[in-house]
Amino acid sequence: MIVELPDTTTSKVSKKIVAMREKGGVVALGRVLTLVVVTAPDFVEEAIEAANTASREHPCRVIVLVAGSADEPSRLDAQIRVGGDAGASEVILLYGYGELAAESESLVSALLLPDAPIVVWWPHGLPRSAASTPLGRIAHRRITDAANEPDPKQSLLDLSRTYADGDTDLSWTRLTHWRIQLAAVLEQNGAGGLQSVTVEGASDSASTFLLAAWLKHALKVPVKIIEDPAGAGIRRVRMEREAGAIELYRPEGGSMAHLMQPGQPEQRIALPLRTLHECLAEELRRLDPDEVFGEVLTEGLAACLVPEGTTA
Repeated sequence: MIVELPDTTTSKVSKKIVAMREKGGVVALGRVLTLVVVTAPDFVEEAIEAANTASREHPCRVIVLVAGSADEPSRLDAQIRVGGDAGASEVILLYGYGELAAESESLVSALLLPDAPIVVWWPHGLPRSAASTPLGRIAHRRITDAANEPDPKQSLLDLSRTYADGDTDLSWTRLTHWRIQLAAVLEQNGAGGLQSVTVEGASDSASTFLLAAWLKHALKVPVKIIEDPAGAGIRRVRMEREAGAIELYRPEGGSMAHLMQPGQPEQRIALPLRTLHECLAEELRRLDPDEVFGEVLTEGLAACLVPEGTTA
């Protein structure tokens, strides 16, 4: 069910949700958090689809702020989606124009679930400092996605300068399976005799740079990044050891990786590209700060990307 509320207020939107619940029970209770999505008109449906799918694991109220033209007269158009159009959540779209086009806490305050955690997600368009934005200041977690920026590498460096507890980025979440496999290999073989690491991936892959930063921070050995301008995503991690090199290689576009270790037959490991809703659902599982991500972003990244003698 989709209900349109043109030229309205958040108070009227809130009252409409209550009326819908009382009339037909179409809006279920039991939400565990409020997910606020700040996006542009071109990316609304993609973000809602990911949020709806993730909501099946984390029932929530989804509030989508869509920035309209700041040059138009101030008004607020709203849309409420429930039932089959909203997954296991209830979705409220707010289209702001004029003075209401800017991100604002007052625009969503009447719609936040009482006594429930708040997560803010910017799927496109990195804020200058997520924790300092009006919504970031009231959020328990703040999710960005450097992979969608024109210059992912620079975006990560920008994030590292403004990082605050509670910040995370989906470029990091996409690494979960790579980190699990590499940690298992190192646990099996030990880190003794490790000399250097090479990470190969696309030049526009934020995850490639974060993986290199994680390995640099965790292993304290030289890490080299090979950037492929024509590739996509992470392709290879090679660890040079005194006992022989270990290599984890995933062909571009493939879902299976090849693990080569000295004295062992080649192994094939499932390592598919992660979907947007999988990454979002993973981040909604935790509301505490991701300390490892914070250390990798603020310490490991600079060690990998910033030449000695310069500042990020």
